[in-house]
Order: sequence, then structure tokens, then C-alpha cells
Amino acid sequence: MADSVRAGIAARRAADALLRGVGGRAVMLRMPAPATAGDVAEQLGRAVPEFQDVELAPVVLLRGTGGLLELLVSAAAVNALVGSMGYSAGSVLFADAFGVLLDEVLMAVESVAESEAGGSPYVYRLALRRPISLKV
Repeated sequence: MADSVRAGIAARRAADALLRGVGGRAVMLRMPAPATAGDVAEQLGRAVPEFQDVELAPVVLLRGTGGLLELLVSAAAVNALVGSMGYSAGSVLFADAFGVLLDEVLMAVESVAESEAGGSPYVYRLALRRPISLKV
């Protein structure tokens, strides 16, 4: 048991070092803002939805296939957000996200996969859908 915990910690540290070493950068994860308790307009569905952008770093952008980009995200960064925002897991956090802001372009999260060592994730792989531009 202790060996698997140590393996998970070592894998997270190694993943963070590798992501930073290959030019890791920061992106913003666009999340819905928390609801305001007691707001009548919100309870009636008349309030305008609000969002908050939270930083994810280090991340590395990779080329994907079929119009998708892949984003490798540090599990340590995801775990910090999961804890501070009250989510139960990284997969739930990404399922609730509106998208990822990459160089001021909002991209939808198509799918999420995690790589594990010792029973805990050390890196998340997000498939991002490129925005469709309309030509008039």
C-alpha cells in the first residue's frame, strides 16, 4: 500500500517537472460561477449566467487528430482546483466546465482521460474541439 502511494506521488512530481520542462504554460478553465443564495431573479431563471475563469498550469498543448487538440494537464493543478471549488473529482470538474480559454479562444472539452500510478492520477489528457469559424 505504501509503495503504491509513493509511486503516485513520484509520478505526479515527475509529470509536473516534465510539463514545465517542455514549455509548460497556463490556460484558463471557464467554469460556471456559484449561484447566489436568495437571489429571486436566479430562482426564477431570469438571471444571466455568469462564469469565472480559473488558471490551470502547467499544461502542454499537443496536436490532436480530426480537428481536435490535446491538452496535457498536471494532476496536482487539477487536485488543487477540485479541493478549492468543492468538486469530488477531476472528471467532475471538467464535465462541469464550459470550456478552456487558449490564447483568448474558447474551446470545448470533448473528452477527458487520466493516467494513473499507484491508484491516483498524475496527468489529465483533455481533447479540445477547435472552434468553428463562420464565413459570411
